[in-house]
Amino acid sequence: MPIRFEFELDDADLAYFKQIIEQKRVGQRGIAVSDLDSAVRELLAGARVAHTPGFILRMLEQIEPLVAMVTDPEWRLPESEVERVLRALAFFADPEDLIPDDLPGFGYLDDAVMVELACRELEPELSAYKDFCAFRAKESAARRAAGGPADDVSRRDWLESRRRELMKAMKEKRSLLGRLLNQGD
Repeated sequence: MPIRFEFELDDADLAYFKQIIEQKRVGQRGIAVSDLDSAVRELLAGARVAHTPGFILRMLEQIEPLVAMVTDPEWRLPESEVERVLRALAFFADPEDLIPDDLPGFGYLDDAVMVELACRELEPELSAYKDFCAFRAKESAARRAAGGPADDVSRRDWLESRRRELMKAMKEKRSLLGRLLNQGD
């Protein structure tokens, strides 16, 4: 029978963790994307081998799309946004943890908390990237079904699709507004 485990960080707790993140950011200034990618892969591999509790592992796995945002060749974030992601993930490039990873059961709990904080900090970027990934999967499947190349769906394609959706919504609203205004005549 599963047990629901939940905890809440108050303002003092958040301030404490944010202070740690800031210290790690200073220490990891100028980290390369490839180094961060390697550090995250090692973290996840270690957590999986250590039989980390599922609730912690699920929290840790949320880091994968954060790293993918800066390694995905089709997403191509502007440099300023890449730096923002790298700063948010600097904690994971430092092998020194608050809780040693080899502590059975809860060694990765501090990492999981930091992943959650990074996800919250990067929520707008993460949301857009997940939307892009869903679009890419759908568009690739449609292109394959049509017999075309499916591996070249780009951020530009996604942006153009979003622009078309917005233009369609704008026309629909304009049409609705026009009908409403004409009803008064």
